[in-house]
Amino acid sequence: MTTALYLPEENIDMIAATSVLQQQAADIRTRTINWASYMQSQMISEEDYKAISALDKSRASYLAQNSSQVVKTLLNLVSHLSKDSTIQYILVLLDDLLQEDRSRVDLFHETAGKLKQCIWGPFLNLLNRQDGFIVNMSSRILAKFACWGHETMPKSDLNFYLQFLKDQLATNNNEYIQSVARCLQMMLRVDEYRFAFVGVDGISTLIRILSTRVNFQVQYQLIFCLWVLTFNPLLAAKMNKFSVIPILADILSDCAKEKVTRIILAVFRNLIEKPEDSSVAKDHCIAMVQCKVLKQLSILEQRRFDDEDITSDVEYLSEKLQNSVQDLSSFDEYATEVRSGRLEWSPVHKSAKFWRENAQRLNEKNYELLRILVHLLETSNDGIILSVACFDIGEYVRHYLRGKHVLEQLGGKQIVMQHLGHKDPNVRYEALLAVQKLMVHNWEYLGKELEKQNEFQKHGDAPISGKA
Repeated sequence: MTTALYLPEENIDMIAATSVLQQQAADIRTRTINWASYMQSQMISEEDYKAISALDKSRASYLAQNSSQVVKTLLNLVSHLSKDSTIQYILVLLDDLLQEDRSRVDLFHETAGKLKQCIWGPFLNLLNRQDGFIVNMSSRILAKFACWGHETMPKSDLNFYLQFLKDQLATNNNEYIQSVARCLQMMLRVDEYRFAFVGVDGISTLIRILSTRVNFQVQYQLIFCLWVLTFNPLLAAKMNKFSVIPILADILSDCAKEKVTRIILAVFRNLIEKPEDSSVAKDHCIAMVQCKVLKQLSILEQRRFDDEDITSDVEYLSEKLQNSVQDLSSFDEYATEVRSGRLEWSPVHKSAKFWRENAQRLNEKNYELLRILVHLLETSNDGIILSVACFDIGEYVRHYLRGKHVLEQLGGKQIVMQHLGHKDPNVRYEALLAVQKLMVHNWEYLGKELEKQNEFQKHGDAPISGKA
């Protein structure tokens, strides 16, 4: 049985979210299909001809008395007819039946079960058609079958369908993107489907699209998807590994639409409230502080909102973030900045005291922070991020005796040296300084070793370096 998260229906903005599909559906409803010609050419049975003709004339009364036959006929027609205009008409008719009464989803499941027919197969097959309307109306029907009844979509079909939705979201200039996002909004309200979506790397796709310039409606829908995911405590705890907080903080700072502001604040609140580990909630608070969310909250506090949820969330988040600032150590601040991947010349980088006290802490959690710095040097194109990463690696090596060895093991030395030829003069300068620190550290280490050797020799107890 599907366990859907209860959310007010108006939050989904269904009409706005499916306008292209709905406009086309309105035109398709006015068509007249010559079912008699299909029967005469033996493309449909007489039984199906009578059922679809009666359904066209008096839908409600015929359906009430012949529900099993209607389900059987519609599944037959969808499975066996191929003409685009006819398939479009059948899909609109079927979608209207479900939209009028959600309980009909279970009727379809039960009848298909009795007929030993697979309800998913015909519509999954239609996802491969060339016609955009057929593809997206089939997808919409699949989402309703998966979410509005007592039966869940089988795992193999589920992975295929979620991968399809993910790919459609990532398709350039997809005129149906709002309809695709709407299907995903429905699917992710069901807890069983959330982990499957994460399994097809869905969160990364949402974040990648949100980091580009998309219209506010799509923005709202995709952030809604993140919001429903955060109702699962395990997913809420993992969410910022995908850089959700930095991306949403950026959108919040540029946001002009109240509903987008509301949904971002709701995500942030869940990221603090839902994780069961308090240290994760604390990390999320610090990440929000690092991404200048407190500044945005103070701006929002000056505005008046009709929506009480916004006011409540602003107050809640302001209090939590202010408290986290008071508890924030310089290393917490530094670690959060590195994990965010958004390095900047914040005061902590240039503090000699910080590096003396904390350089060795970059070794914690299997060199987590050091690995991130090396990864940023490999993948970032931002001059400031590259400059700061070079500087930090240089300071790590300077203040931690085994730093050069560790860095070589992680492949970091070679990557730093590659930036000696970077087009940005600031990056070249910081890379050169880091390389110098690597070399100076080596000389200092050799110097100390030579001093030790001299001391041993003075006292006649020099270590044996080889056989006599």
